[in-house]
Amino acid sequence: MKKIRPKERDAVIQSLKAGVVPKLGLHHIQVGRAHEVSSLMKDIDRIADGGSAFRLVIGEYGSGKTFFLQLIRLIALEKGFVTIHADLSPEKRLYSTGGQARKLYSELMSNLATRTKPDGNALTSIVERFIGSALEESRAHEADVENIISKRLSALSDLVAGFDFSSVINAYWRGYEEGNEQMKSDAIRWLRAEFSTKTDAKKALNVRTIIDDAGFYSHLKLLSAFVHQAGYKGLLICLDEMVNLYKLANSKVRQSNYEQILHILNDSLQGVSTGFGFLLGGTPEFLLDPRRGLYSYQALQSRLAENTFAKQAGVVDYNATALHMANLSQEDLFVLLTKIRFVFASGQQEHFLVPDEAIQAFMSHCLKKIGESYFRTPRTTIKSFVDLLSILEQNPAMNWSDYIDSMEIEKDRSNGLVTESGESVGSEDDELVSFKL
Repeated sequence: MKKIRPKERDAVIQSLKAGVVPKLGLHHIQVGRAHEVSSLMKDIDRIADGGSAFRLVIGEYGSGKTFFLQLIRLIALEKGFVTIHADLSPEKRLYSTGGQARKLYSELMSNLATRTKPDGNALTSIVERFIGSALEESRAHEADVENIISKRLSALSDLVAGFDFSSVINAYWRGYEEGNEQMKSDAIRWLRAEFSTKTDAKKALNVRTIIDDAGFYSHLKLLSAFVHQAGYKGLLICLDEMVNLYKLANSKVRQSNYEQILHILNDSLQGVSTGFGFLLGGTPEFLLDPRRGLYSYQALQSRLAENTFAKQAGVVDYNATALHMANLSQEDLFVLLTKIRFVFASGQQEHFLVPDEAIQAFMSHCLKKIGESYFRTPRTTIKSFVDLLSILEQNPAMNWSDYIDSMEIEKDRSNGLVTESGESVGSEDDELVSFKL
């Protein structure tokens, strides 16, 4: 077995213990979702071929949406894509007039990643890769670099705000050529939507526009065209916590954001936009609620409606625009817990803290206490299992069965279901317990 590096091991364990998705070592704990992954990989291939994609990933809290989005993002990076990702919040949304859309764009640019810079802040690297390829072409054909850059960027001029975008890239090139670090920094600031006034942008770069709320989507399309010019396969945009749009109290603001989603959806499915795709993660109520969800907007409801034939047959349409996360099976969860045990032991079987029967006992306990939801929304179950392994690591003299047995007694006693002697006097609870040690 391959030994897991301490950095990856700690990143996975600390993230799972906190109930969040690891940024490193995701492949060590991936299980199930084979059909969903296969379907999204087809989308990635279509984007690389010059097409586009739009998917909603729908699942309950703790069902693995964020994990799935992160996994697809990592696959896209390995295939030569540029990816950007962010979580929506009341201060960051798709449409606004008060700066919230610009804040979302700025965060997306901060999280812009490539295969060589998977943790983000890759914008400068992409711009310099574009300039580097232009330099190589100029040497090969003995042509002027600035003419080559202008020729490549001419394709962007047909897009909204494309002229100023091209001017900013040219400004970066001039700063690169002249050794003017301030000009280079100003160009990157403009691309990151960090200029708040047109006056400042005009003074620094001699451009008349900035990236504001109204330019959110048009500049994403410009970025997509630019990364293709820089030699990447495409752009994948991952937006999570879409439920924050559902939570907006102002119905007019909520509908405006849904109109933006409709605009993006239409462009993607009609082939108007090419070379990039959207993955949006949300909860069932965000999609299905007829009063506040996407289904409250008639045009979106008709486009995102579930495949009735698949529903009648009791199967899943993995090609649907709204992809509902299938439940993990108990077998999938068992494999997942064995992988977590493997990571905890740094990939060395002789350092396993618990045997297979301990995992089976732990799963039996979870099934007894909360029913089937423990594998449908496994976040709490995973966190509790990591807590158990953590305690066993710190107390090697104790046996795993002592903890699971004591957990049963402590839970029942706290609910008045057992006497001090341990005699049962009541029925089972339906909630997963925390370890009481």
